[in-house]
Amino acid sequence: MSSHPRFGAHTDPTFKSQPRPTGEVVRRVAVYLKPYLWLAAATVACAILSLGFGFLYPKLTRVLIDQVIGQQRGDLLAPAAGGLLLAFLMREVFNSLRIRVNNHLEQNVIRDMRCQVYARLQRLPVNWFDQRASGDLMTRVIEDVNSVERLLIDGTEQGSVALLSIIGALVLMFGYSPTLTWVALIPAPLLAAGALWYTLTAHHRYRRQREASSAMNALLMDNLQGIRQIKAFGRQDHEDGRFAARADDLREGTLVVMRAWAWYGPAMQFVGALGIGLVLWVGGAQVMRGRMEVGQLVAFMLYAGMFFYEPIGRLHGLNQMLQAARAAAARVFDILDATGERATSDEALQTSKPAAPIAPSWRARGEVSYENVGFSYGSGKTALKNISLHAAPGEMIALVGPTGAGKSTLVSLLPAFYEATAGRIAIDGRDIRELSLDGLRAQIAVVSQEAFLFNGTLRENILYGRLDATDLELHGAARAANCHDFIVKLPDGYESRVGERGVKLSVGEKQRVSIARALLKDAPILVLDEATASVDTHTERLIQEALERLMAGRTSFVIAHRLSTIVRADQILVVRGGEIVERGTHGELLARGGVYARLARIQSTTTIEEGFERLAEV
Repeated sequence: MSSHPRFGAHTDPTFKSQPRPTGEVVRRVAVYLKPYLWLAAATVACAILSLGFGFLYPKLTRVLIDQVIGQQRGDLLAPAAGGLLLAFLMREVFNSLRIRVNNHLEQNVIRDMRCQVYARLQRLPVNWFDQRASGDLMTRVIEDVNSVERLLIDGTEQGSVALLSIIGALVLMFGYSPTLTWVALIPAPLLAAGALWYTLTAHHRYRRQREASSAMNALLMDNLQGIRQIKAFGRQDHEDGRFAARADDLREGTLVVMRAWAWYGPAMQFVGALGIGLVLWVGGAQVMRGRMEVGQLVAFMLYAGMFFYEPIGRLHGLNQMLQAARAAAARVFDILDATGERATSDEALQTSKPAAPIAPSWRARGEVSYENVGFSYGSGKTALKNISLHAAPGEMIALVGPTGAGKSTLVSLLPAFYEATAGRIAIDGRDIRELSLDGLRAQIAVVSQEAFLFNGTLRENILYGRLDATDLELHGAARAANCHDFIVKLPDGYESRVGERGVKLSVGEKQRVSIARALLKDAPILVLDEATASVDTHTERLIQEALERLMAGRTSFVIAHRLSTIVRADQILVVRGGEIVERGTHGELLARGGVYARLARIQSTTTIEEGFERLAEV
């Protein structure tokens, strides 16, 4: 077992969900019922009919005891018993219909809520995801949405039926005996006090449980994605300890909830039983004095037990559901209320700004300029300052610099993965903040250093560049990216599945597939983070050929890892500490004798980053 089982044991505490008032939770989740009001009405109608036939049971029981058995009316025994069975049958028929209708309502609402939460996630800025664990977000989309839905569907239906049952039972009980009804109400203050205590103390218990569940799921996802690293470093025991720690946190959080319910639930049941005992005591005395018939007392006790105290018990259970839903809803609302990216579509941009958006058919020429651009992360750390550059259409701009210099941040500002905090970025002279994100990103293709493939087929992954591409266009892009030959040799060809994150392919194969995807998109601007350093010479040549075809005629921003790949760049920018310290062509920078020239003298077998490390040691 690891000596540090709680390493990284929790999600970032900075982003704990804040409690939401019950009224807000109920009001916001009720919105999801609007498209399905007829299903909700049908559910409640079936529940009321089922309840109505249930109300006949005590009345028929009284008739059976007092008027049939008590008066020795054998001729009425069969009809009375048959009526009782018929009431039971009709109650269960409508109960079955209620369950079926309610299931349709439930699944529709879950789908709608989950889709809305997912759609919102898709439109949040990249830095929002930088600060949150994927496993935590999965818990919110899957488990927390289910908890909120239970409040909406089960809570609404069961709560309504329980309240109707209590009201109906009280009316009937007062009709049978006002005295016994007041006796039955004696425990009511205790029931109300218990519910108030549980409500006021429950939220922190459920929040702890939900956060512990998210922390465990976050670790699980992290470890599944990093299983090769775990095995390579022999850290199975260490990860066993980490997971056990988080599982124990969830166990403790769940036990806290259960311990409270273990006291609360039985205590409320006992208070209800106390009421039944009081009714039996007082009612029994009235029967013995001849003031009440036995059947009348039995019917009253059935109404009090089945339709008064039992529904009150269900309300206590719904209170537990409500408190769990409040904790889950706060985490769901965190996503729905998060500040999204600026206008994504041209239509949204036109609504938010008076200026007309670009035409859907607009294609940029590829002129890009940065004017005194600065960027700071939320923590206040300055990543870029006073960045100015100009790229003419079709030029190749190479970025070199040590790790952490700001190269990736600089190119991430162009497709607005992050928004510049100072200065201006323009495409064809137009500020990118005036473009919708859809319109902007349609002009840019990105090939990242770590090629990401979805867990689907090769065809699906390449077509991600342009979903409506023909097979001819698909195969043409694959040939240009030097991946067609290895694809057709696979047993299923383009229908071969690549596994999660493309695990079934080599690094070089994944990179060529990602290049084919970018080629198919055919955007005028390219952001390229080369990934040739970790492949063999033959594969590097294939990738380099594919990259040259990809960059042809496009404005390209290349984060270089080897000087050999950028010697023909139109501009080379040396970035250090978030600033451009040198710029020029390869020949100009060599003649200047600065950082780049010194780097070129030592960077023959090493990467550029390693070269900067060696320069720093000099």
